[in-house]
Amino acid sequence: MPIAVLASLAAGVCFAVAGVLQQWAAGGRPDAEALSPRLLAHLARDRVWLGGIGLAVLAYAFQSLALAYGPLSLVQPLIVAELVFAVPLSARLHRMRLGYREWLGTLAVAAGLVLALASARPHGGRPDAADPLSWLLVLGATAALVCCALATARLLTGPWRASATALAAGAVMGTQSVLLAATVDRLRHGLLPALTAWQTYALILASIGGLLLIQSAFQQGPLAASMTVLDATEPVVAVTVGTAVFGETIHAGWPVSVVTVAGLVLVGAGIASLNSSPVIAALRGRGAGEGR
Repeated sequence: MPIAVLASLAAGVCFAVAGVLQQWAAGGRPDAEALSPRLLAHLARDRVWLGGIGLAVLAYAFQSLALAYGPLSLVQPLIVAELVFAVPLSARLHRMRLGYREWLGTLAVAAGLVLALASARPHGGRPDAADPLSWLLVLGATAALVCCALATARLLTGPWRASATALAAGAVMGTQSVLLAATVDRLRHGLLPALTAWQTYALILASIGGLLLIQSAFQQGPLAASMTVLDATEPVVAVTVGTAVFGETIHAGWPVSVVTVAGLVLVGAGIASLNSSPVIAALRGRGAGEGR
């Protein structure tokens, strides 16, 4: 258990620094590159962005180590601590100071996620239990949510636009986590079953699409507006899909459900507080100017 805790916190720190570096690089790209493969093509030549990608890979290694020694219900809430590191790091990088409002918003999102995930504690389920109709419904629902989020993003400006794009990214990455679980389950039976399964190739497409959406969210607004929504959406989608497709179960009833709902309300309040903060809004202009 100590190894799981330390590895989870190490993953959270790596994810935080990785997000700061990626947003620093993406924030300096022109608005016309948002949601375009050109954004990734230009970022791939940026050393700062590549450094962020390298740290993200290291973070996934720490996360894998943590999951080898501890349950997901312990690991995921600890990794969410990245928000407590990422938002202050981003503000310091842009030479701006966070006030009480920004600190409370960040802590509300992190604490709310920890409360919701720790109380729900998803467990059980079998990746091979999913039928084709369930997969079709999940992929269709994900596509619909992504389209709605991106359409809404076109109508918004500032931090809210970045949050809407991050919502689309979180939906894709949450579904990607489920596809990854299905792929890993097939790998246990050998390489051939994994290579002949459509989930493996859907996983690759979801990973590429998710990367583009994440970088577009980073490009469109400050880190606090994108990472908070991304961190909130991804586990919620993954747990929801895992419950619907794999037959996973979550804890419910009094007072567990009340704690879970309270955690989600905290997350929403924290995101709203950050997105309406003038300090966070100023980070967008500061980041774009310094990046260019």
